[in-house]
Amino acid sequence: MGRNKRGSSRRGRGGKHQNSSRPTDAGDGHPVVVNPDDNRGEMLAKEDMHNPKFEAYYKRQALLDGGEEEWTKLFEAFKEPLPTTFRIARTRQTAQVLKNAIENIYLPQLTGIVFEGELVDPPRPLSWYPDGLGWHFNVSKQALRKNPDLKKFHNFLVFETEVGNITRQEAVSMLPPLFLDVQPHHKVLDLCAAPGSKTSQLLEALHSSASPTASSVPPGLLIANDSDYKRTHLLIHQSARLPSPAFMVTNVDASIFPTLYLPQDLAGAALDTRKPKAPQLLFDRILCDVPCSGDGTLRKNIGIWKWWNPMDGNGLHSLQVRILQRAMRMLHPAGRLVYSTCSLNPIENEAVLAEALRTNPAFELVDVPSSLPELVRRPGLKSWTPAADRQMTFFESWDEYHAAHPSGKLVRSHFPPDAGEDFKLERSLRIYPHLQDTGGFFIAVLQRKASEPSAAVKEGKRPAAADEVADAPETKKARLESDEDVPMSATPVSEAPPATATPMEQGRLLPFARHFADRHRLDAEAASSSKPTPEPTERGKKPAGGDNGFKEMPYNFIPADDPVVQGCIEQLSLTPAFPASNILVRNPAGAPARSLYLTNDLVRAVLAHNDFRRVRIMTAGTKIFTKQEGGFGKRADTSTDADAGGASQFRLLSEGLPVVLPYIKPESIVDADAGALRMLVEAYYPLLAGFGEAFVSAVQAKPPGSHVARFSASAGDGAGATLPHDLLLPIWKSNVSVSLMIDKKAKSALSLRVFGEDLSVAGRELAEKQRLKREKADAVAAEEDAAAARAAGGAGAEGEAEGEADADADAEGEADAEGEDE
Repeated sequence: MGRNKRGSSRRGRGGKHQNSSRPTDAGDGHPVVVNPDDNRGEMLAKEDMHNPKFEAYYKRQALLDGGEEEWTKLFEAFKEPLPTTFRIARTRQTAQVLKNAIENIYLPQLTGIVFEGELVDPPRPLSWYPDGLGWHFNVSKQALRKNPDLKKFHNFLVFETEVGNITRQEAVSMLPPLFLDVQPHHKVLDLCAAPGSKTSQLLEALHSSASPTASSVPPGLLIANDSDYKRTHLLIHQSARLPSPAFMVTNVDASIFPTLYLPQDLAGAALDTRKPKAPQLLFDRILCDVPCSGDGTLRKNIGIWKWWNPMDGNGLHSLQVRILQRAMRMLHPAGRLVYSTCSLNPIENEAVLAEALRTNPAFELVDVPSSLPELVRRPGLKSWTPAADRQMTFFESWDEYHAAHPSGKLVRSHFPPDAGEDFKLERSLRIYPHLQDTGGFFIAVLQRKASEPSAAVKEGKRPAAADEVADAPETKKARLESDEDVPMSATPVSEAPPATATPMEQGRLLPFARHFADRHRLDAEAASSSKPTPEPTERGKKPAGGDNGFKEMPYNFIPADDPVVQGCIEQLSLTPAFPASNILVRNPAGAPARSLYLTNDLVRAVLAHNDFRRVRIMTAGTKIFTKQEGGFGKRADTSTDADAGGASQFRLLSEGLPVVLPYIKPESIVDADAGALRMLVEAYYPLLAGFGEAFVSAVQAKPPGSHVARFSASAGDGAGATLPHDLLLPIWKSNVSVSLMIDKKAKSALSLRVFGEDLSVAGRELAEKQRLKREKADAVAAEEDAAAARAAGGAGAEGEAEGEADADADAEGEADAEGEDE
């Protein structure tokens, strides 16, 4: 993760820094660096990419055992730009099509390209990524802009990314979901999820069933959580590219994630049934990709070279411990947990693991040498030496430090385990940039020991937050102190910090630790009083109400026999197997429905048995139907009662089609060919009379409104299309026209993939703008050349005139001289 929370930069998971991805060029070959302290751009040349403290600190930790030569390789690798990496969504029908397109079309075009005297490396698959769906592409931005073949491939990546078929993601960021090994029936929790690249991987795994209905509506669950309200919307945007009825987004502090409950009839193996009236949901898979200092992202966040210091890692240590401990308490006895950071610092990695394992002896680290065998990794550290201050004062042991600083800032868990403690820390994985041209990363896989009883983890009291480091950056303090982002009222009172603390903790409560203690005290008082206690607020802010300031719309499930639901089922000819009872709306009860969402049974149970305000649920399920606005497509025959239920006014969304498709009766789908697809791409509202006879007959037999069309790969008609498989897309029939109901970017991506060029209206308009821009630039250049030529010509003519005048003057002078002589 990058720097913590709401500071200048955020978690570095896969490079999630707010400052930039890779700083842009300043025009002279030097990248621009954004200073996290003042947000000003500054220049940082490659020769200036060094930090004596950074280098000395990690050499002291003995990260490498290959001698000085390997250290040089590591630091030099950090100075190189990070290559572009991307993966193809494995659950999409287009996965193999896109893989073949890269291998058979783009790869030959990109092989042997020379730019500015250097050979450009063509795309190559990531050797360790399953099924050859992960790719590596190392090319500069200048080459992408100037070489037409590279630019074409870049446009291909951009369009396919927009529609969710491809995800551009740092290579090491792809690793944690792979080690989780998610299956469609699993209950999965992503505790620190934004912006969502790993979340999308987890969703793909959840939808990887071979059964069509199980693939579209998996039985499992994925909850993606982030404590930053604004960043949860990034999660929602990412999930829209892979719609899932099994998906939820929450907005709570990961270290105090609230306990979720389910009804008894769903209290299977994944539930704690010790409480008959309120069984707790335990998760089969949990990803803890925690906030961290992010120094493993130096290759794309090069400003870290200037401001790195060891106290960033020290300041985040106890927050990371609390998040991991909370995850352990929510893990199913047979579950698996992955802890990861993009930091090299053992204080944020092995030290966190050691403390979590010390306080949860029922857990162990999993040795995963056979997982992803092509991945080059190094084992975790068994020992490290913390730095106590920014001046890099090192202490070998806790006893040595505590003797020198009885009331110091560090705590016991910052230091290595005692000699008698063996947590098998070498089973964790360290990824270094010079090994396989990636960023730096740390991964650990945890599970419950096999010898332990299968009972669920007892919900114990959470360790106090008082061991936070006082020297943590102010950005981290502000993040933890934010009322908006610390919804303590969502936490059971039983999870309050213990009354007893270490002497150092009792005597040195830091500002945010006091804040946490005050919030727990207020929550306890509110729970025991009939009158709720107002929460502390910042100056100038209104006190939050009982909803803890959470203003999202409620989740209301509507009856399966509701006229709107039945109208949509009738319009699309859905089978009785369609889960109509799992349709919800996001508006107050009694308000007109505008959008219909679909969930699976497990998500419905979570919504029905937990207060969405307490859990701060941002979204649940996936949107499948929406009301068609502006009267477009209404029935001409208004004398019927069809519009009473709104059947024809709701349309199937393109993102909802994969979910609904398995329930559509095959005979109700409109058959079409590539020629019809071309017409639908080329115009917004093509008239029905312009299509082929077969398509016209099929569409005219349908009532106005939303339908699904199948564009057959075998029905080629010379339209210049490449259809390796049938395409199923939503259409809308009105009285005289028919429209393809996908957005502009998806239409452009589809056109490029099928017809080899962007035939859409938006694409043609963009091409025309680019043509006019080029013509204008050419005209300006020609005018400048002409002006320069005229200036050069004028100077020459003036020179000649001056020469002739001088000659005349000389002649006159000679004549005068001759006259005088005479």
